[in-house]
Amino acid sequence: MARISGVEVPGKKHVGVALRYIYGIGPTMSQKILAQVGVNPEVDTDELTEEEINRLREVIDKEYIVEGELRKEINVNIKRLIEIGSYRGSRHRFNLPVRGQRTRTNARTRRGSRQTVAGRGKKRGVAKK
Repeated sequence: MARISGVEVPGKKHVGVALRYIYGIGPTMSQKILAQVGVNPEVDTDELTEEEINRLREVIDKEYIVEGELRKEINVNIKRLIEIGSYRGSRHRFNLPVRGQRTRTNARTRRGSRQTVAGRGKKRGVAKK
């Protein structure tokens, strides 16, 4: 197991897939990094030499924002949106979907489990006797 950017990258996987375990690196960025370093994406992580691992570390550390630094930057951006009072900031503040999704139905992941409201039952529209 190689340690890159403070993350234990799995050894039994192809390097192209293993790099995705680092927060901030997805499929496209993984392919770009491997092309830049000159490593075959089909090779397992265990089969990499120390020199190749060191080149991967250097490229990722120098040219890309990943892991804790990226998380901090995202949090700072969200706090800035909240402070300036933008619409997106207010959606973040109230824990609602930010990118225009509907909330009348769906949005359960973001809004949480259903909360019961008094006076709202199944007997809606039924006349009293």
